[in-house]
Amino acid sequence: MRPVVAILMLLALSAPLSAAPAASDEIKKLEQEMNDAYAANDLAKYFGYYADDLTQWLPEGRTDLPAYRKSWTAYIGAGAKIQAVKLSDLHIQVDPSGDAAVASYLLHVTTREKDGKISEGDYRESDVWFKRGGNWRVVFLHYSEVPKNP
Repeated sequence: MRPVVAILMLLALSAPLSAAPAASDEIKKLEQEMNDAYAANDLAKYFGYYADDLTQWLPEGRTDLPAYRKSWTAYIGAGAKIQAVKLSDLHIQVDPSGDAAVASYLLHVTTREKDGKISEGDYRESDVWFKRGGNWRVVFLHYSEVPKNP
């Protein structure tokens, strides 16, 4: 009987440890997919990665999902387009429960403005993901420009 109890205890203790690598792999895949949708200007797919109760800190200030969706849709609808996105230095931290994660990374973005001007920028992004009802969604995002060296 004791060996069975010991095995059950080991299994119970190892379960949270195995959740973190699987969740980390899921978040890595979701980050790539979300940024691919951003690069493709696929707004329906892109906004599908965000929770309805999203809070964001952008260079313009704090915002929520309805305001972000409205402003970004207007920006792209007016003729601006993301041309390319390159994600690098991805770091993922997963809560031991396996249902919360933080992804931080650098993002190089090339944009064609509505007047045709091409701009490039480097940004720091941190996304907080919650798994609710079996689905991962971004609940908080911080996005800021990397200062240019003088």
